[in-house]
Amino acid sequence: MDHARILRTVLGVTAGYLTVLALWLGWVVRHTPPGTVPYQIMALVGAFGSCVGLGMLWAQRPSRADRRLQRHGLEGWATVAGVHPLTRTDHHTELTELDLELTVPGSESYRGTVVYDVAPIDQPKIAVGETISIRVDPVDRDRIMLCL
Repeated sequence: MDHARILRTVLGVTAGYLTVLALWLGWVVRHTPPGTVPYQIMALVGAFGSCVGLGMLWAQRPSRADRRLQRHGLEGWATVAGVHPLTRTDHHTELTELDLELTVPGSESYRGTVVYDVAPIDQPKIAVGETISIRVDPVDRDRIMLCL
């Protein structure tokens, strides 16, 4: 999860909401029929919650470069040669350095190291000797994506 990206999204939605709220308080509320203010407040709060939720969904999408790599990257596989746990994260996963033997059809194999956020459910797939599906950037062979 990209915490910085989510924080920017929530702050942006909140700033937009405060702008709409100021406009509503300064101009719209004076021109509304009597008795409709509570319903307008509920609509404003509901719109804020919806915008925050949609914004967080949007913020969790992979970056444009990752989506491009997933679509246009060269398919290959990697054999795990070494697993070196680095640190536990605050969301019950573990940053792990993986030593990989990378193979892309049509080119010779090469070695690489990747730091990957391993979830407990993925740990059996990341054991030494296991084979993992990967995507490799055709322009920059050092940029890879693990497809678990």
